[in-house]
Amino acid sequence: MRAGAGGKRFARKERRTDAADMRKTEELILYRDFADGGLLNDMVRLMESGGGKAEDAEAMRGLFYSCMHRLLEMAGKYGFYGNLWHCYLTDLLVNDENSYSRACEIRGAVEGSVNRAVLHDIALFKELFDHDFAGLADRLEVRDFDLALSYEGNAQESRVYNTRIRDRICALAQRFRTAATPEEMKDMLTDFYREYGVGRFGLHKAFRVVGEGSGAVIEPILNIAHVKLSDLIGYELQKQKLLENTEAFVSGRRANNCLLFGDAGTGKSSCIKAIANAYYERGLRVIEIYKHQFRSLNDVIARIKNRNYKFIIYMDDLSFEEFEVEYKYLKAVIEGGLEKKPQNVLIYATSNRRHLIRESFRDKEERDEELHTNDTVQEKLSLVSRFGVTIYFGSPDKRQFEQIVEGLAERNGIDMPREELLLQANRWELSHGGLSGRTAQQFVDHLLGRA
Repeated sequence: MRAGAGGKRFARKERRTDAADMRKTEELILYRDFADGGLLNDMVRLMESGGGKAEDAEAMRGLFYSCMHRLLEMAGKYGFYGNLWHCYLTDLLVNDENSYSRACEIRGAVEGSVNRAVLHDIALFKELFDHDFAGLADRLEVRDFDLALSYEGNAQESRVYNTRIRDRICALAQRFRTAATPEEMKDMLTDFYREYGVGRFGLHKAFRVVGEGSGAVIEPILNIAHVKLSDLIGYELQKQKLLENTEAFVSGRRANNCLLFGDAGTGKSSCIKAIANAYYERGLRVIEIYKHQFRSLNDVIARIKNRNYKFIIYMDDLSFEEFEVEYKYLKAVIEGGLEKKPQNVLIYATSNRRHLIRESFRDKEERDEELHTNDTVQEKLSLVSRFGVTIYFGSPDKRQFEQIVEGLAERNGIDMPREELLLQANRWELSHGGLSGRTAQQFVDHLLGRA
C-alpha cells in the first residue's frame, strides 16, 4: 500500500457486487475488534459511498448527521477537543489490546513479522486520518460539520477519562496529523505504548473487581484521590518501609506481600493511594478487591499475569469473623497452592487487626470441644504469616495530633492563632473519634467549610 494514497481509496466506489462488497475496516488484521467500532464503520461507509446515488442521498445525509451526533456525544463523554474524528480514531488505537500493543506496553518496539501486520493496519488508519470530508459534506448539504473538526470542550466534560489521560490522547491525535508516512505514525503509536501502555491498564492507575467468579470484571476507578506520601504527616518509618518494598517490586527485585495494620484513621489506605500515584509512570497498577470476591482471585490473576505491568492486589479493611471462610482462598493464592503466584503480582492489605481472623479465649481453652486446640490457633495465624512485611500504624499522641493539625492547617491556608487552632482541635477530637490523622483532617475540613 502506498503511503501517499491519502483518502482516494475511500473516495472511489468499490468495483464489487453488493454481495461481495466489503468495508475497508474488514481489511484490518490486528486492529479490528473495537468495543466502539460502530461509528468507525458508518464513517467508512460514508467515505466509500462518495455521497451515493441520488435516491440514496437522503439516507446518507441522515447517516452523516448521525455520525456528527455521536462524535459530539463522545466529546462530552471523554472530554475530547479539537478534531473529534481524529480523537476518536486515536482512542481506538490506544485502547485496542492485541498481540502487538500488549508486547509494546512499557517495553517499547518489538521485532518480528507482526510489524508488517501493524503497518498494514496503520496505513489504513492514516487514510482515515487524511480523508477530507468537505466535498462530501457539500454534496450532501450537511451544514456545520466543522463543529466536529474544531470542537472546543470545557473543563467539566469527561465521565470516563481524567484531564491527564484526555490530554494525552488529544495530543497524540494532533501528532498523528504531522506523520508523513504510515511508518512515522506507527512509531508514534509505539512510543505511546512504551510510555503509557495500552487499554484500560495503560490509561488508568487503579481498578476494582466487579462481580464474582468467572463473570468478574476488572473496571477502572475513574477518580482516584491524588494523594502523595508527603501529604501524610508523620509515620516516616512506616512510609519508608512501604516505599522500600514497593520500589523493589517495581524495579523487578524480590519483594514481599505487605500488611498495613493498626488503629483506625492513621493513614493506611491513604498510603496505598499514594503508592498508586507515585509509581503509575513506572508501570504499577492497583486492583481493589473485597473479601466476598476472593473466589475470583485466581481468575483476576490469570488475566493480569502475562501483562507487562506490576500489579498490587489491594484489600482494604481486611478482617474475618470466625464463621467466614473466604480467607482460605486468599491463603492459597498468596502461598500454598500448586500454581506459583506470578512475579508481577503482590498482595497489599490494610486492617485494624494484627492477626486478621477473630480469635477468642475459647480457642485456647482445654475444655473446648476440639481435641487439638493448638491447630485452631495455628490455622488462624497462618494467614498473617503469609505477609512478609507488616507495618504498624498507631494512633498519634496529643503532641503528634497537634502537629498534624498545624501541618494540615498551614497546607490549606487556614490563618488562625495557634492557641485558638489547637484549642478548637482538642475540643473537636473529644467528640469526633479521638486522636487520629482522620480526625485532624475532618477538623480542618470543618474549618474550611465554615470559612
